Amino acid sequence: MLKAQNLPIFHITRFICKSPSIRVQWTPLMTKDSFVIQGLAGKKSLKGDVFINGAKNAVLKAMAATVLFDDVVALDNVPDTEDVKKLSAILKKIGAKVVHDGKKLSIDPRGISSTCLDPELSESMRASVVLTGPLLSRFRNVTFPAPGGCVIGTRPIDLFIEGYKKMGADVDFQKDAYVMSGKLAGAEIFFNIQTVGGTETLMMAAVLAEGTTVLKNCAMEPEIVSVAEYLNSCGAEIVGAGTPTITIKGRAGKLLSSAGKVYITPPDRIEAGSFLLLGALLAEKITIKDCNPLHLEVLIHMLKNSGVHIETAPGSITVKSPDSFRSFAIRTHEYPGFPTDLQSQAVTFLTQAEGEAIVFETIYEGRFKFVQNLLKMGAHITEMNPREILVKGPAKLKATQKDLESFDLRGGFASVMAALVAEGTSTLQNIYYIDRGYENLEGKLAALGADIKRIKG
Repeated sequence: MLKAQNLPIFHITRFICKSPSIRVQWTPLMTKDSFVIQGLAGKKSLKGDVFINGAKNAVLKAMAATVLFDDVVALDNVPDTEDVKKLSAILKKIGAKVVHDGKKLSIDPRGISSTCLDPELSESMRASVVLTGPLLSRFRNVTFPAPGGCVIGTRPIDLFIEGYKKMGADVDFQKDAYVMSGKLAGAEIFFNIQTVGGTETLMMAAVLAEGTTVLKNCAMEPEIVSVAEYLNSCGAEIVGAGTPTITIKGRAGKLLSSAGKVYITPPDRIEAGSFLLLGALLAEKITIKDCNPLHLEVLIHMLKNSGVHIETAPGSITVKSPDSFRSFAIRTHEYPGFPTDLQSQAVTFLTQAEGEAIVFETIYEGRFKFVQNLLKMGAHITEMNPREILVKGPAKLKATQKDLESFDLRGGFASVMAALVAEGTSTLQNIYYIDRGYENLEGKLAALGADIKRIKG
């Protein structure tokens, strides 16, 4: 097993890691499955209950944090999504023991024998970069490729790299991979822009560092708070998660211990928001259960003001679509502002609203690719610039003879919404992206009355 001292840096040739001889079964990274969707022609007929899974954006970070432990970590309410499967495979590749049992997951990091992340798996998912902080902090070196994920624009990791450098790491880029090494020490780090991944990763790296780390201009998402609270219950000293300033008192290499404490994944606010927007379009009456309405205050406020009927209760949201509703402008912003991960779904909603709306995407410049699907179906959308569009509604959407394409996770859901509100039958290709973040979407939609079928590729 790797020790915390005198660890070699893994050398690479076209990023070939000296990984342990561990066989991990993995399905192809890109499936050719598609959805065939019968449109409702605007009929507001969807009804029933939909149950929200655990948050993808929380559980992936909790999985990465298990590297900081000296014992088995149990996680519950784990969604069965492609990203969870993929990160599990990455952890297995470096030697961790990962066991799935329904919604439960256990990870034993004590067998980790490599700090070189599998290039194929890591390049295909953005969340893989969060493993670098815990691995560097514990083992004092890590090798990894530039991470990937959805094609929604440039997502540089310079904030991660600069943070590691300030904490004392040596960073080199050679043969398509980052190679970092060094004993981490406390530092004061100011993020030039708020970054969820950077906040989480450097927060975790600081847990085992020597001395105190202060992170400023931090992201404030509830998923960050969830992971921080669990780490604190296991011995970490993190103060301020959920605020712009987070202070971490490092443990100087002393590992955390779960002592049987289970990480309970919080509800996925983006999945809940996606179904809320769908319900606002097409619901006779839908109740979204196992969610936290407080995490969606901005969306609920905007939809109510537009005329949508919404009632909230602890753990649930009930939505009814009105005969007509008013348009509203959107400017995406870090939490608690309007989430970039709900922008695409909101655009589909706005195609059916009365009036005009400007949608300004402040975070990812490539997030309007899905709009070409809506245009094919008859939406009235004008691209003002790569970050700004004008949506005019309501537009009567019709299925196109040409197949639709799922370009990214959230744009994929937005395209499903458009196909459901349209007249006629639509085929949506490349739904692998949707599977990354939505478990059994077709099953949940069918239970609400939608006619949607998965066609295996």
